[in-house]
Amino acid sequence: MATSELAVSYAALILADEQIDITADKLNTLLKGANVEVEPIWTSLFAKALEGKDVKDLLLNVGSGGGAAVATGAASGAAGGAAAAEEAKEEEKEEEKEESDDDMGFGLFD
Repeated sequence: MATSELAVSYAALILADEQIDITADKLNTLLKGANVEVEPIWTSLFAKALEGKDVKDLLLNVGSGGGAAVATGAASGAAGGAAAAEEAKEEEKEEEKEESDDDMGFGLFD
């Protein structure tokens, strides 16, 4: 990660820790106070990417991947579980419908 990206990341974490909305202006102010020069594009990108998001929640859920979907399905009760099972069945049917190259006469050693 480049130094400018790292500096803006730290600035965003500081703002999030203080429960201050993350905006490009606030990021620039914080970076200027730390005597760090960063191209304005970085603060704008970070501000747009983090707009309306809870940074602490993002950090706590790093690497959870599909865990949130499973927890949501389990929390929603039997209806959610049935919908998830039906969705899994549909995915299996779609996979079965795909034709292999051998079925069309195109084999690896033809």
